[in-house]
Amino acid sequence: MRKSLLLIMVVMTVMGNALSAYARDISFTQEDRDRIIRLEIKVEEGQKSLQRQIDDLYALILWGFGILFGGMGVLIGFVIWDRRTALAPAIKKNKELEEREDLLERALKEFAKQEPRLAEVLRTMRLM
Repeated sequence: MRKSLLLIMVVMTVMGNALSAYARDISFTQEDRDRIIRLEIKVEEGQKSLQRQIDDLYALILWGFGILFGGMGVLIGFVIWDRRTALAPAIKKNKELEEREDLLERALKEFAKQEPRLAEVLRTMRLM
């Protein structure tokens, strides 16, 4: 009990001294007020300068993204164009082969009208 009472008294004494330290009145002089005003002006000028730099960075980022996406669009267009030009000969050859197959099939069917053995073979192959 004595220890706790002693502890409470020590804490109260320390708190009382701390509170009295904050109770003093600190008055500003005109010189102090002028310093604060000058400091505020410098801070505002610094903020304006910083805002201009941020605006410049923002514009640079927009340009960078514009160039990046523009380049990507050009690249996609080139790939599509290149694929078309690369596939054009294969498509042409395929079309020629299909036309030739159709001609051969028609010729065989016409000849099968005169030859019954060929007609029988074509029927077994399900071509007639």
